[in-house]
Amino acid sequence: MNIHEYQAKELLQKFDVATTRGKVASTLDEAEQIARELGDVDVVVKAQIHAGGRGKGTFKTGFKGGVQVRKTPEEVRNAAAEILGQILVTHQTGPAGRVVNKVFVAESAEIAREIYFAVLLDRATAAPLIVASTEGGVEIETVAATSPQKIAREKIDPLAGLQSFQTRKLAKQLGLESSQLKNASKLFEGLYRTFIALDCSMVEVNPLVVTAEGEVLALDAKFNFDDNALYRHPEIAAMRDIAEEDPREVEASKHGLSYIGLDGNIACLVNGAGLAMATMDIIKFYGGEPANFLDVGGGATEEQVTEAFKILISDKNVKAILVNIFGGIMKCDVIAQGIINAAKTVKLSVPLVVRLEGTNVEKGKQLLKESGLALITASDLADAAKKAVAAANSKLQPR
Repeated sequence: MNIHEYQAKELLQKFDVATTRGKVASTLDEAEQIARELGDVDVVVKAQIHAGGRGKGTFKTGFKGGVQVRKTPEEVRNAAAEILGQILVTHQTGPAGRVVNKVFVAESAEIAREIYFAVLLDRATAAPLIVASTEGGVEIETVAATSPQKIAREKIDPLAGLQSFQTRKLAKQLGLESSQLKNASKLFEGLYRTFIALDCSMVEVNPLVVTAEGEVLALDAKFNFDDNALYRHPEIAAMRDIAEEDPREVEASKHGLSYIGLDGNIACLVNGAGLAMATMDIIKFYGGEPANFLDVGGGATEEQVTEAFKILISDKNVKAILVNIFGGIMKCDVIAQGIINAAKTVKLSVPLVVRLEGTNVEKGKQLLKESGLALITASDLADAAKKAVAAANSKLQPR
């Protein structure tokens, strides 16, 4: 689950992480009023979408920059008018862009230096890891590729936690002055406490800035949360903005389905994440493009399978559907009945390729055979992929 920048700032403030003053606005009046409350300071107006590169983004109207600095409340109102309700396109949104429904109106910081700082979960050690760089404001992947020596890494013992000597070490590696060490250490500790307390998989601050007055501030923050731990944090779950998510993924989550939309034209319905990945790989191998990742899980019901088909068919790019089921806990006859119900409910208009194997496979095949449905059966995964690619490319008729 992702959250907006203004929400991230609210969370950081709860853990005494120094940041700039500001509030979120969804109307022009709100934006202007917040600017007046901030006083006689330069104000930054930032588009709130779940994507990076906002400052360099372009609106469909031609207005450039989802991050604007203004001096007066009236100018802030005008900037908000150029942003709110408009579609912002960045390198992370793709050409379709995202509609901006909110702006973050905050005090502008006079930046002297920019630093990258993140607390991550190191998959190799299953422990927290701090990654930092003097090259703030830049994609960390770019820094890793061009200047890996500028990246500092600090492993953290999950039992002992982040130690004071480690925060001082990081501050010195990042070139902070002696007068800034105390505030920097406090900020680093606050970010680590945030990471642990909120069950995060990542807390990224880019940029973490040193101002002209020597303050150390978290200027922008990005959070990734462990979805499996959200039951412990209902206040964070409530921050979910479904308007920023793929409607198909939102609908899938309502039915306990794992769905991720892709750009291809062959829809996949599979049980098991590993098998789903293998299915997408073999579709690519035979020259096709998967339209999605969809794992119905090991215990899917007929109702879930029906809902899955509804989601798949809602994608207008889909030219064929491939069902690949290996029945272990999941029984093939249950899946077969779900396929039959779904096909009759959604009135399939694209070819359907089905490959079943495992528990009750013969019952499942018999149900499909007697269903009267026009579908394409496959003997194995390779055969299924070939037929799905052929169906998507040439409108292969079921047989």
